[in-house]
Amino acid sequence: MNQDAFEVIGSTPLTGSIQPQGAKNEALQILCATLLTNEAMTIYNVPDILDVQKLLSLLEGLGVSIKRLNSETYTLQAKEVDLDYFASSEYQENARRIRGSVMLIGPLLARYGKAFLPQPGGDKIGRRRLDTHFSAFESLGADFKFDQDRNIYYIESQQLIATDLLMDEISVTGTANIVMAAVFAKGTTSIYNAACEPYVQQLCKMLNRMGAKISGIGSNLLHIEGVEELKGTEHRLLPDMIEVGSFIGLGAMTQSEIRITNAGVKELGIIPRVFERMGIALEYENDDIIVPAQEEYEIQTFIDGSIMTIYDAPWPGFTPDLMSIMLVVATQAQGSVLIHQKMFESRLFFVDKLIDMGAQIILCDPHRATVIGLNRRYQLRGIEMTSPDIRAGVALLIAALSAKGKSIIKNIHQIDRGYQNIDTRLRAIGAKIQRI
Repeated sequence: MNQDAFEVIGSTPLTGSIQPQGAKNEALQILCATLLTNEAMTIYNVPDILDVQKLLSLLEGLGVSIKRLNSETYTLQAKEVDLDYFASSEYQENARRIRGSVMLIGPLLARYGKAFLPQPGGDKIGRRRLDTHFSAFESLGADFKFDQDRNIYYIESQQLIATDLLMDEISVTGTANIVMAAVFAKGTTSIYNAACEPYVQQLCKMLNRMGAKISGIGSNLLHIEGVEELKGTEHRLLPDMIEVGSFIGLGAMTQSEIRITNAGVKELGIIPRVFERMGIALEYENDDIIVPAQEEYEIQTFIDGSIMTIYDAPWPGFTPDLMSIMLVVATQAQGSVLIHQKMFESRLFFVDKLIDMGAQIILCDPHRATVIGLNRRYQLRGIEMTSPDIRAGVALLIAALSAKGKSIIKNIHQIDRGYQNIDTRLRAIGAKIQRI
């Protein structure tokens, strides 16, 4: 039987240490990049989650040899890629299920001169267009066709030619895809308005170790001087900053002392500062973050006394993937906050579940919600609910763990797409959670 629901008994204080998994978003980019060389690539700290498993099976279908050395280490070698696999119904079906499959296009186009992709699926979080990717490939000299009847993208090129690209949106997957395509383009490609997330920086650093010539890493302007070939290398994924943020929120909501080990503190940007603005005290010990048990936490106001606004923005701004966690954390804070989700238009639609649990939230429009903190005067109550996407699913899980009574969360394969063995890891620090 498919166990696709969590039963959670809330208001149990948690205690102990929890380690974040390897970064999901980095893993998808790095695994696609293994197609750029015929030499072996060893990747460490790979999270064991559904999206990664699906991408590995796509790569295996394409003929990549994959050896699992231990639970989080893989060696991949793309010596002989089977381009006929593109046409198979198995490839079409699997590629549709995972949004990260779009990043196969850049490396395949660069090395083999062609790629096909069915329109990918993923989260129901609003429109996430792929125009940025395809218009950039066209600028590099590729021919692009979209078969509307079959919902398939076709792209091919004899030789990519370097160019100056101005990206119309700061897309992380778009930047990664273009960088991977441009490493073999003739001449020097400049990408203006590039994403500069730690994950993109990690990808560029790895490609340079393989023999690429990328400069401007960490900025919004990248220069990529095309090379003839790339070598194999080893690479370790960063800890997942979204998990780190989720665990900070979990500690605050459940009034628990939690130690987040090997948190990659230097790569977290403004994430800790935004939690501190919500009144959550954080302590640091080497690369660990300690979330102390707090009776209450008070949302700060701006200097002029106006209501705190938290909004997402491209890096180094606050990541959109933690906005749902912030919203949940605010429900039990002292004070009020405006949560402004600028980058995706459907990510706040899970607030109706929190309102059913007793939270005081006014959904202003698809992008904005005002949260009036209960300051623990009223505890959230357990209910039955469904997870709409990965990040909202974990936010609801945190709400359920802090709530009074029993909650059932359905559709948890959405959570499994991004969080590895989350129930087992939470039980280890005292959570009452099981799959049913």
